[in-house]
Amino acid sequence: MTNSRVAVVGGGIGGLCLAQGLRGAGVDVTVYERDRTPSDRLQGYRVHIDPDGSRALRDCLPPELWEAFLATSGRGAQDFRFLSHRMRPLLTLESRPVADPVDAHHSVSRITLRQVLLSGLDGPSGVVRFGKTFESYSRAPADPGGTVTLRFADGTTETADIVVAADGGNSRVRHRYLPHARRVDTGIVTVAGKFPLTAATRALVDPALYEAVNMIIPPRGLGMFTAPHDLGGAGNAGSTVLPSGIGRTEREGALFDNTGAYVMWAFGAATGRFPGDLAVMDGERLRDTVARMITGWHPDLRALVTTSDPATVSLLPIRTSVPIGPWPATNITLLGDAIHSMTPMRGIGANVALRDARSLCRALTGALGGGGDPVAAIAAYEAEMREYGFAAVRDSLRAARQFVDENPVARVGFRTFLRTAQRLPALRHRAFS
Repeated sequence: MTNSRVAVVGGGIGGLCLAQGLRGAGVDVTVYERDRTPSDRLQGYRVHIDPDGSRALRDCLPPELWEAFLATSGRGAQDFRFLSHRMRPLLTLESRPVADPVDAHHSVSRITLRQVLLSGLDGPSGVVRFGKTFESYSRAPADPGGTVTLRFADGTTETADIVVAADGGNSRVRHRYLPHARRVDTGIVTVAGKFPLTAATRALVDPALYEAVNMIIPPRGLGMFTAPHDLGGAGNAGSTVLPSGIGRTEREGALFDNTGAYVMWAFGAATGRFPGDLAVMDGERLRDTVARMITGWHPDLRALVTTSDPATVSLLPIRTSVPIGPWPATNITLLGDAIHSMTPMRGIGANVALRDARSLCRALTGALGGGGDPVAAIAAYEAEMREYGFAAVRDSLRAARQFVDENPVARVGFRTFLRTAQRLPALRHRAFS
């Protein structure tokens, strides 16, 4: 590798995956993360990792961390079901086990995944610098490949030959680098919580709610999604020695428990359907608000909400980026939510960020290791990323609008379509394969 220095601004899933891949290839990489410690900004819900995400993790992580990821993933091979709000089956998409875990879907705690991705990167000899809030950058305007000086809120500066913005949907790097790239409110709000899975709580609800991923199709204007995170069937967790630091968190409470099984639920609607003071509600009031809004639904769905610990219930406004056209490539680039923030309704945001990390890692290591032009490599990465990234943005926004569709005719039509697809395998295959 050349002596080029790569600065990654932001230590989320995509930025850390990229750092692992670059470091493994011998690239001089440093991650600048605004959190003061690894546990400052824990996110307590599951994340779905699809084959694109799995492939990125396998390719960027050292073998022992790939095995740690597999060992700490939840039970896979779960069916995807569409249910009415009265728990009437509409359509079941049966999962098919795969031999190679890289081709599989995984459920993993966001907390645990971040622990895996941080392993070997933090600590005194690591490449992650905590407490570094990015403020601005500068470089010679006429030199798109010139050294970049980064300035941080603590008054320090750092220089780099390549800068990667991985600092999330409110990216400060993007605001300066691509000021016309916007992120907007969709007008949709979700409330999410965790229903604990124990012997006692399993008896409270239909097994369909903890044995499969479920999309609930209720009356118009409302939507609900449930997904189990069950570690009971994790394949080799008992025989894998996990690296130090991967396991329970130092933070107490059900929200930060990354070893217990649970069903994550998310209820959504247009902002106007919720009470006006939603933004200031605590977890208990949020939970009770959702419970009132689903009065008349199947008792098991209401139990899923009312039995959840209020400490696990959070408000999640839904925002999305606005796709933009190509921009001239330089030695500053972006990945993940920093450039293509999307709604969570298709469960692909983390996977697209991981795909970015894998693609950019390959581009940079190929250029830096082979005497190529890093800016040309970044241009090739950005051309590919814009295509699949903004396509995912559009698809996820369409899914979000369908999630809370106010058109009663469309809702009835969709339920009819699902029932028809359940009876006709050929239609089901064309629509969902």
